[in-house]
Amino acid sequence: MHRGKGMKFVGDSRIPINHRMKNVPKDYSEYPGKTEAFLPNFLLKEWMVGAVFLVGFLIFTAIEPAPLEREADPLAAGYTPLPDWYFLFLYQLLKYQYASGNYVVFGILIIPGLALLALLLAPWLDRGPERRIYKRPVASAMMLLAVIAIFYLTWESVMTHNWKEIAQQGEISEVNIDKSSPGYKIYSKQTCVQCHGENLQGGAGPNLTKMNVPVKTIEKVARKGIGNMPPNQFKGSDKELKTLAEFIHKLQTENSGG
Repeated sequence: MHRGKGMKFVGDSRIPINHRMKNVPKDYSEYPGKTEAFLPNFLLKEWMVGAVFLVGFLIFTAIEPAPLEREADPLAAGYTPLPDWYFLFLYQLLKYQYASGNYVVFGILIIPGLALLALLLAPWLDRGPERRIYKRPVASAMMLLAVIAIFYLTWESVMTHNWKEIAQQGEISEVNIDKSSPGYKIYSKQTCVQCHGENLQGGAGPNLTKMNVPVKTIEKVARKGIGNMPPNQFKGSDKELKTLAEFIHKLQTENSGG
């Protein structure tokens, strides 16, 4: 068995001189700095580096907690979910005609599936030994196409979003609502709650606590509608409508600091 540079230890002439005992790592003293045993030398270093990154990640997580939006509301049909930045390119892909609607299978399965398959087959599609990019056209073209597509789709997604509206739709409402008041009882019995949410925080319709409109305007909109809101949504007497309008206006005034 070899041990040390140029030294040989033989305990029994019947044992081949190049025989190594099991579970004994090979001696790499003749190749300093070039290679080492995987277990435990190399693996221990990998674990130590991983531990440093993990501790750093935990510190950043504690310092900067994840942003939270308001409580999920199944009645908020107008809420637009938005993925994290590293999935925006896939989100943008699903907006195109032949990757959404009747062709949504292409957007969620076929196109990403083909990209993943190409990535898996890349080692077999280009097996050349060259390291220069221009001498490996297949691998270089595939990588360049993927990078351009990801950057372009991400850029398109960022530029076409109304980020202010996206931030407002998930904003946590700090308005205190007296749910025992006559105005709220009328509100909860009407169709208003389906579009504006249980806490008037908005959904398919706008956040009623963030607006500042007169009582008469609220009454008029409830009867005649406005924009995407159809007319005759309020089903009740004029007295109940006035109570509701005053209740909403009071919340708006308190929320605006007036």
